[in-house]
Amino acid sequence: MAASDENSASALGAQVIRKATWRLIPFMALLYFINYLDRVNVGFAALTMNADLGFSATVYGNGAGILFLGYVFFMVPSNIILEKVGARQWVAVIMAAWGAISAGMAFVQGPTSFYIMRFLLGVAEAGFFPGMILYMTYWFPAHVRARITGLFLLAVPLSSVLGAPVSSLLLELEGFGLVGWQWMFIIQGVPAIFLTIAVLRVLTNKPEDADWLNAEEKSWLAGVMEAERIQKEMHRTTNLAAVFLSVRVWLFGLMYFGIAIGVYGLTLWLPQIIKGFGGLSNIEVGLLTSVPYALAALGMFLWGAHSDKTGERTWHVALPSLVGGIALAASAYMVNVPVLAFVALTIASVGIYGSLPSFWTLPTGMLSGTAAAGGIALITAVGNTGGYFGPALVGYIRDATQSYTYGLLLLAAFSVMTAVLVLAMSRAKPAAQPAPA
Repeated sequence: MAASDENSASALGAQVIRKATWRLIPFMALLYFINYLDRVNVGFAALTMNADLGFSATVYGNGAGILFLGYVFFMVPSNIILEKVGARQWVAVIMAAWGAISAGMAFVQGPTSFYIMRFLLGVAEAGFFPGMILYMTYWFPAHVRARITGLFLLAVPLSSVLGAPVSSLLLELEGFGLVGWQWMFIIQGVPAIFLTIAVLRVLTNKPEDADWLNAEEKSWLAGVMEAERIQKEMHRTTNLAAVFLSVRVWLFGLMYFGIAIGVYGLTLWLPQIIKGFGGLSNIEVGLLTSVPYALAALGMFLWGAHSDKTGERTWHVALPSLVGGIALAASAYMVNVPVLAFVALTIASVGIYGSLPSFWTLPTGMLSGTAAAGGIALITAVGNTGGYFGPALVGYIRDATQSYTYGLLLLAAFSVMTAVLVLAMSRAKPAAQPAPA
């Protein structure tokens, strides 16, 4: 009888996770697809916008990266608001704001307005990604979270796979006194505004509120997630103040900094690096840019699934980070050999993106309750400063040396740093947590 009950519970659990996955993850990934595209489409706009507005590489790099300063300053409070008022309500507000600002990027006139609009876009987007990571901890047990997170994060490379050729095509538009890069910002900003209605209908704040689960399914999922929460509270960090004093949380932020500086340093400059290979139209640049991200999407999914299957996390973060760093370093010395440089940049993309799904299982496994909201946001905030420094430093170095070589080497060093930190933390014993009163 006991074996029969266990099999029945296992079947029920698989059924609930499958229903939650199909209900939530494709829609969440669509939202992140739009979010990420609106964040990085400036990389394609730069192919013509920089010349139209007279931007140097330094101006473009600072403007592309300054989004992340707004992101960092408002991320923690935004995520705590989400935890208090509910995901569906707060995500709808976030999307309406970022969609309007993203479309408004069409009307920048010079460096100052470029910096202001990118900063405001970061403020508007601040709570979305950490909010989605937190939201998944309400619905999916830890043992499936790398695979689920990997499915959600597929939106990142896929937004470049599909967004790259579409963005390059939109650069060819003209009309009503607007040029291609202006139309691109408007057309790609509007979907976020319209999707706010869908957010209010599709997202459900907690398992107890899900009318798409029956009573038995709700009970099972609520029970599993509550048991996981209690287990965390007994052994892990649950207090918000303790999060800000936790060395491990800050180290997670530094690891994510190493990942983010590679992701955004590469993503926001890749179209211009490929354009620099010579003799390519904007449409050809868009098509070539999509290739590394298509392979990165496949690698991200397979690597995340392998992490869940084996239960191993540390090497599933460290190994792709190390591979990404080595490939970036190799590409730095191949920029004058386009085919080899492109292969190296593709391998670098697969490696850097491949570390993401398993990375997020590490901090979410040690944080609970309000501490999870603040901790995830703090890690994301610290990490996303890399989103500023990556593009900005590449732009500064590009102007100073007339080459991408040293900028790519810098990105490589930070990817290797992430691998070293993850391996070092895995060998260090966490500080003992006091027993709850």
